[in-house]
Amino acid sequence: MRLLVRFIGFLFATGAILAIVAAAGVGFFVYKYSRELPDYEQLSNYEPPIMTRLHANDGRLIAEYAKERRLFLPIQAVPKRTINAFLSAEDKSFYEHGGLDFAGIARAALSNFQNAGRRPQGASTITQQVAKNFLLTNKQDYERKFKEALLSLRIEQTYSKDRILELYLNEIYFGLGAYGVAAAALVYFDKSVNELDLAECAYLAALPKAPNNYHPFRYPERAIERRNWVIDRMVENGAATREEGDAAKKEPLDVKPRSTGTQLAASEYFNEEVRRALYERYGEKGLYEGGLSVRTTLDPKLQALARTTLSSGLVSFDEQRGWRGAERQIDPRGDWGTALAEIPAYGDILPWRLAVVLDNGANEASIGLQPHRDKGGALPRERETGTLPIEGVRWAKWAKGPERGRAVKSVSQIVKAGDVVYVEPLKEGSSEYRLRQIPEISGGLVAMDPFTGRVLALAGGFSYDESQFNRATQALRQPGSSFKPFIYAAALDNGYTPSSVVLDAAIEIDQGPGIGVWRPENYGKKFYGPQTLRFGIEKSRNVMTVRLAQDMGMPLISEYAKRFGVMDDLPPFLSMALGAGETSVLRMTAAYAMFANGGKRITPTTIDRIQDRTGKTIYRHDDRQCVGCTATAWAHQDEPKLIDAREQVLDPMTAYQITSMMEGVVLRGTATGVKAVGRPIAGKTGTTNDYKDAWFVGFSPDLVVGVYLGYDKPRSMGDGETGGAVAAPVFTDFMKVALADKPPTPFRVPPGIKLIRINPSTGMRASGGKVILEAFKPGTAPPDSYSIIGQAGGRSDRPQSVTPEADRAVRSGTGGLY
Repeated sequence: MRLLVRFIGFLFATGAILAIVAAAGVGFFVYKYSRELPDYEQLSNYEPPIMTRLHANDGRLIAEYAKERRLFLPIQAVPKRTINAFLSAEDKSFYEHGGLDFAGIARAALSNFQNAGRRPQGASTITQQVAKNFLLTNKQDYERKFKEALLSLRIEQTYSKDRILELYLNEIYFGLGAYGVAAAALVYFDKSVNELDLAECAYLAALPKAPNNYHPFRYPERAIERRNWVIDRMVENGAATREEGDAAKKEPLDVKPRSTGTQLAASEYFNEEVRRALYERYGEKGLYEGGLSVRTTLDPKLQALARTTLSSGLVSFDEQRGWRGAERQIDPRGDWGTALAEIPAYGDILPWRLAVVLDNGANEASIGLQPHRDKGGALPRERETGTLPIEGVRWAKWAKGPERGRAVKSVSQIVKAGDVVYVEPLKEGSSEYRLRQIPEISGGLVAMDPFTGRVLALAGGFSYDESQFNRATQALRQPGSSFKPFIYAAALDNGYTPSSVVLDAAIEIDQGPGIGVWRPENYGKKFYGPQTLRFGIEKSRNVMTVRLAQDMGMPLISEYAKRFGVMDDLPPFLSMALGAGETSVLRMTAAYAMFANGGKRITPTTIDRIQDRTGKTIYRHDDRQCVGCTATAWAHQDEPKLIDAREQVLDPMTAYQITSMMEGVVLRGTATGVKAVGRPIAGKTGTTNDYKDAWFVGFSPDLVVGVYLGYDKPRSMGDGETGGAVAAPVFTDFMKVALADKPPTPFRVPPGIKLIRINPSTGMRASGGKVILEAFKPGTAPPDSYSIIGQAGGRSDRPQSVTPEADRAVRSGTGGLY
């Protein structure tokens, strides 16, 4: 008995010693690793990288920018069903344990002992995953697991369960570039978290364990199996009924991946302009991680219209030049679809598609259409075919070679088997197609609110996939005669009237030693004698403009160009008066907007407002002060007032005068085709030397639009391809639709302007015959006799007949700009 007692005592003592040693060992490791633990209190300041989102002026999402596609979602906004799905999949006892699941740890230890040499199995709780994801590495060893356990216990003591779950649901990676449950719902199902059904919640909850292993397209069976496992756990835990679970497991894995970047077709150039502005203002980190919410100025309907009208104008011009040939050639025999699918196609020019000519004949050709890859990137086995009838190639006379310019009588004249070409359905749903080609010419279009400078639409080329160069904002080209209104505005601001007379006759200008004599000439190479300022701008007379600039002095012209933001430093040479400097479509459109709004300075903008990740407004374009807007109740005070402190760059009466003169450009001048809009329109054409650039910038009382067409590497577009012939039709097509649902509104006449009936030929008061209403400022009136700018001897009491010199074409010199 005594031996038994001694033995029990020995065992007790041995056990006590071992316990003390174990406790000391644990205490040592706790002490050692506690000193090496990261600061878990940083979790209280958690600000994850969140994607920046751009919205149109109607709130529609148009683009997203991020390195990690994440949207932060407070735990209060996460539906209960979604929470239950993740708890069932990852940690069903999350709300019961203190950070560690000891039963799970025991099971994992036993499994690792039985499967020694394999990857260790974990038993991580959600709290442990938060500790690992935020504070530790992914290294698989026992030292990391020990630190993870210590951190989990401390995190549980510091933060609430809801806060820990909030950190977890917003941080974890789901695959397909999605971080956090809110972004995953959008990326996988194009839904908000609140819209997810049971099967979708279960699939998202299945992903964090191994997103690549449960990829919806590479491993669909494995993904469905894991999803159904989560559904079963939810049923076991009471988060769903058996009937709901069975129904959810029968649903297909209907994943609809959401594209990154642009979310609104046709807005790519606009979006990139906003992205550059945000990058300059907030830097790379602010743009891609700051979670900015940007309300842009874009009008989706006008943007789609801008893209359509510009593209149609470019295609129409290009097709008139003829067919240049196939994109490339492939073997049309066998499985042509695989080879065709490997050829990159522009994805932003739908409904155009790439096709290969399989065989051809006189009246039609058989074509095979580029197959669409499925969501997983695989090619379908089926091949789609169609026909290219003679009607679809009739336009395509050859632009070069022995067939150049010859009328198309057979499809085989244009295409042959193996040719890879772009085609477009003749009608929606039709199997007959029209031959297309990517236009060589390019251009830009900007539509703007003239009172605020808000860019409502912006098209920078035919295809953003083809070229990211933005011709509306980045291309610097000569504006030609579209620059003339600024010279005439300077004249009207400095004592001239619309009926002032300028001599349109040959002039020679000595440009100094080594440069020689410049002899500007008009577009028609004729001269028309004494003419009014209105006639000069309506008919775009170069020589009259040069004489006017010479009379005022080029330093004044340079100052006006800078004042309107057209050019920052215009050289004071007379040739610059004809638009030989360089500017952009955006700058020209903004400058014309100041004519339309009565001379107020505007700053063009693509951004209305920016909010940070917390919803605080950190930028607003409208910087007008509102007096009385902070009142919380009415106490018989005056109504709030908006204080517009913008600079007046042009006298409102001058702005109306130049607007009225440019309205004449449309009614009687170089842009009479624009009358088809059927609304009051003012504007000006512009064409540069050798027809390299074509412009039309114009406006209604409430909308200003600038259009430019030309080749990226400047070259002639062809004889007679003027702004009125090339750019004005694009403007017209745009304005017809943009103003279709708006009533005709005349241009606003500012107080003080007098409208007097004059003879448009002489500029003097009308006494019968042809009459127009001309705008005069107070203290000015039509002249009683001529005073001709540019004629030796100054005044003349009667209209001067055109001299032989004025009639003679000047055939030497630089040619000027038209």
